[in-house]
Amino acid sequence: MSLKSGSEDRRSYLQDSYPSSAAFDVIHSSLQSDDAGRKDAVKQANAIFAFKLKNKEGQEEAWNIDLKEKGAVTKGEAPEGKKANGESCPCPNLTLSLSDEDFGKLVAGKTQAQKLFMSGKLKIKGDVMKATKMEPVLKKAQTKAKL
Repeated sequence: MSLKSGSEDRRSYLQDSYPSSAAFDVIHSSLQSDDAGRKDAVKQANAIFAFKLKNKEGQEEAWNIDLKEKGAVTKGEAPEGKKANGESCPCPNLTLSLSDEDFGKLVAGKTQAQKLFMSGKLKIKGDVMKATKMEPVLKKAQTKAKL
């Protein structure tokens, strides 16, 4: 497991057509600036979370948060994973599909994932139980993101 600090990594995940994508910058920065916190998040979650956001124009983009090995955010579809025996496995463990607006509300703490899911605004594919492991990471973004 590689958990090297990426403090020198200054890339931005913000896209103007997806205002809530600023949260991915905050999450990435939070993970990279706190080595112990990143290691703990990886230990607790042990999963890769994919987010597919749809903007007001109907376009869809993807981001993923690797809390299985790296403790980092990447843009695009989640890469293929590997099992302990070297076989490939489907990744991510969990995919959350929702609107950019609803993701912004979720990260800002203005709505709850359960409410979005029950109203059909949040689609979940994969290991639903892993969704609870994402909460501490989103909480960090709530306190820092300006959405």
